[in-house]
Amino acid sequence: MTRLFWYPLMASLLLGVTSHSDIHQIPQDHLEMELNTSQLFANLDKISIANLAQANREINEKKALDLVWKLPEVQRKAREIQRLSKGSIRVAAIVDGSPTPNEPYYSVRVFEDQPDHNTTIYWFRVLNPSGKIQVLDILENKYITLEAWKEQLKR
Repeated sequence: MTRLFWYPLMASLLLGVTSHSDIHQIPQDHLEMELNTSQLFANLDKISIANLAQANREINEKKALDLVWKLPEVQRKAREIQRLSKGSIRVAAIVDGSPTPNEPYYSVRVFEDQPDHNTTIYWFRVLNPSGKIQVLDILENKYITLEAWKEQLKR
């Protein structure tokens, strides 16, 4: 009978002592609480400013498409195809993929827009946030720099 009485009493006492020590770790002074929260908000502001600055440097889908479409080599190819087809075939470009954490670039495809089908001419990658352009070398099946691609076109 004493066990039924003493065990719950001892358990309550032990629980009360441990809870009391945890309560003392809570900031006692209102000023100390304000300091902790102001430090937290100061850190959040720094993080927000850094993220906002990074977001402003990133390019968007339209900018990636414009960077590729305005390349002189792409414009020259578009004029050539339109001239040779007597205007029946037009060249167009489309963004086929957006940046992901594993693939930080836009995929842009330049293609012949024919009446019954599309034929891909070039594949480009526009790196985000730098805006650097890479071109798919179909013979090697790998992306190369824009400068290396321009050299290949000259040969």
